[in-house]
Amino acid sequence: QVQLVESGGGLVQTGGSLRLSCSASGRTFSSYAMGWFRRAPGKEREFVARISGSGSLIDYADSVKGRFTISRDNAKNTVYLQMNSLKPEDTAVYSCAADKSYYDVRGLNPDYWGQGTQVTVSS
Repeated sequence: QVQLVESGGGLVQTGGSLRLSCSASGRTFSSYAMGWFRRAPGKEREFVARISGSGSLIDYADSVKGRFTISRDNAKNTVYLQMNSLKPEDTAVYSCAADKSYYDVRGLNPDYWGQGTQVTVSS
């Protein structure tokens, strides 16, 4: 069982930055690929970024490439999402997910989900 807890959301102006964190329980964190997703009001959940257990594989949605950076610290059981040059359309609840498979963590049903943290970008 893996429990995920996100933090770091908040209100920021257009062009600002935020860093989200997702802390995981358990002693096998490095064996899980991790992903970030977001859901804006009235929209479907959207993939944002993913990272393999070792950190050697990384993938981003086109909408955030060049602005967001995913990273992980396996010693701290934490994955991060650095968000720069934020836009109003980035406003959403951001959730992290964990899966044994790097390929499946981007899918519809990763093994574990966090509760989410709200990010609001004002214009």
